[in-house]
Amino acid sequence: MRTIHLTYPLPHELEPYPCSIAIGYFDGVHIGHRRVIQKAIDAAKAKGWKSAVMTFDPHPREVLGQTGYTRYLTPLEDKLEQLDKLGVDLVYVMRFDIPFSSVYPEDFIEECLLPLQCRHVVVGFDFTFGYRGLGTAQTLQAMSKGRYSLDIVGPVNRLGEKVSSTIIREYLHHGDVEQTRHLLGRPYKIKGIVVHGDKRGRTIGFPTANVQITKPYLIGKNGVYGVRFQVDGKSYFGVMNVGIKPTFELEKKEKSLEVHVFDFQQEIYGKEVQVEFLFFIRDEQKFSGVDALIAQIHKDVETARKKFASGSY
Repeated sequence: MRTIHLTYPLPHELEPYPCSIAIGYFDGVHIGHRRVIQKAIDAAKAKGWKSAVMTFDPHPREVLGQTGYTRYLTPLEDKLEQLDKLGVDLVYVMRFDIPFSSVYPEDFIEECLLPLQCRHVVVGFDFTFGYRGLGTAQTLQAMSKGRYSLDIVGPVNRLGEKVSSTIIREYLHHGDVEQTRHLLGRPYKIKGIVVHGDKRGRTIGFPTANVQITKPYLIGKNGVYGVRFQVDGKSYFGVMNVGIKPTFELEKKEKSLEVHVFDFQQEIYGKEVQVEFLFFIRDEQKFSGVDALIAQIHKDVETARKKFASGSY
């Protein structure tokens, strides 16, 4: 997969390829997004074109000052990783800034899509584009003038609910990572670096890897989760506490991510790791003392091990 970063107006030296292109922000690359993208891939294969995706960076809502969009389900690097797995040939990453937000729909078509030799365009039914979102899928159809064909993909529903990035964010805020997994088509995951912490876990018999995220991931509800932990190409099960460790009444109330990895003894400080959220165990809580905390951690570990032993993960 080739990734091409673009700014508006497009550079004159660009050498485009005839393509079938899916357009959208695609945060999460969830099962609804994948249906849109697969349509573009299928059309490209049928016609002998390149399959392409146009996405935007950063999130348009973040640039336009809307709250809640400084954190992502899939920061750009992770999104590109997912698109590569889908078999996309080209990804155009369009820089979204204030000048680009002022481009009218017809100018976006004439000055962005057509110069990229977009022969077929695929969008979701609720796609909007251009100044103040004035452009819609119907606008793309009306302005095509036979220069490109268009597929408009309807909503994807699961259990009567429309799949969307917004719904997935809501599930994460409530700790429902199992529903999140169903809508993404894979477990929600983050990547980070293992850093030195206060090493308190060792003193109570549960050493932890303190994971410092390196990208603007959306981290959901505080609590304890069953997780899959990956380092050096190998996977392990464990439990992760997300939160502020209220039992110890720390002055700093910064959210931390601490993973107790089962049957693991290695020193991994400074290494990049990946953590997949598999199920929620309980809310974070303040205990009366260390002994009560240790007793609860034993219960958490036992709960997680039983679920892992069921073979569902």
